Amino acid sequence: MSKRASNGQGHIRQRPNGLWEGIYTVWVNGEKKQKSIYGKTSAEVREKLTAITRDIDTGEFVNPDKITLAEWAEFWQENFLNGIKKTTLTQYSDLLRLHILPALGHMRLQAITTPMIQKFYNSLLKKLSAKSIKNVHGVLRQCLDKAVVCGYLRHNPADACSLPKAAKHEMHVIESENIPMFLQAIRGSEYENLYFVALTTGMRQAEIIGLTWDCVDFSRGMIRVEKQLRKNHGRAGETYEFTSPKNGKIRILKPAPMVFDALKREKRKQAENALKFAPIYENKDNLVFTNEIGEHLCSVTVYSRLKRVLKGIGLEEVRFHDLRHTYATLSIENGDDLKTVSGNLGHATVAFTADVYAHVTDRMKENSADRMQAFLTGVIAK
Repeated sequence: MSKRASNGQGHIRQRPNGLWEGIYTVWVNGEKKQKSIYGKTSAEVREKLTAITRDIDTGEFVNPDKITLAEWAEFWQENFLNGIKKTTLTQYSDLLRLHILPALGHMRLQAITTPMIQKFYNSLLKKLSAKSIKNVHGVLRQCLDKAVVCGYLRHNPADACSLPKAAKHEMHVIESENIPMFLQAIRGSEYENLYFVALTTGMRQAEIIGLTWDCVDFSRGMIRVEKQLRKNHGRAGETYEFTSPKNGKIRILKPAPMVFDALKREKRKQAENALKFAPIYENKDNLVFTNEIGEHLCSVTVYSRLKRVLKGIGLEEVRFHDLRHTYATLSIENGDDLKTVSGNLGHATVAFTADVYAHVTDRMKENSADRMQAFLTGVIAK
């Protein structure tokens, strides 16, 4: 199927794979060459074709044969990433600046091949984890995907690359018999209430640090998890900013009453600090957990103090995130269904929760079999 564009500048046709192709003509080194752009509909391609031919007429057109990855990446960041979170934008920029552009930025966009990218990924194994390489790949792939859509590339050379498998962090939950020992160890510590909330709600560290009092409903016994306070590492140094929760999912928790007892203790502590450190005390963000003068907490400090406590009771392998795993494990073992646990954790799907905590459900199945065996034994004995 082929038809002329309405303004007569180039023509449009549908390819066998269903994509629409717009073909236009440019002069390259004194020679006339045909170039293509692609889209999902003829209207989309016609719009791109009109823009390109207009740029050719005004002299603003950039020949795709000459543009480098660095030039395209700059254009991509400035024009196609306006709708993403600031923290994500910073991460993309850092991965480009630190890894992708030093290795490939000087290359012509159309000269970059799959083997070239694969060799680049392999070289990163010497200094980056498999997960970090996957992040590098994600940014480069998105960048090149948009170049395909805009007609600068016929296909994405990053698509066929192989990535190293990321090793899963081993889960180190606090076993139920060790919970009393843990609670005793944090008693009286600076962040006792924070650690207790982490253990008994499954909230992520950034969600707890970013929890504000307007999201705590004492009368209804609910906590609204609608944001997190994330740390950024940018050129301007280390900063913190509020962002939406992971997966963008706002959730409502109905934790045990003892959680609200801990929050009330924290509220009293804040009132005491407001008097003790006046007039420098200022909790401008209305945070639930702050330092003595009302400033937000630093994630590194909260983590390092917890590790000190855990080491003191022989649980040095446990991380802060393992408090979340402990909460989920205890919930499942005590009869909460996977859908409820998944919702409380803010997971994207119940299937993801089932995969992460498969070992817990397997143990529960074994216990169920043991109970059934005991029942049958009793029945048969009669």
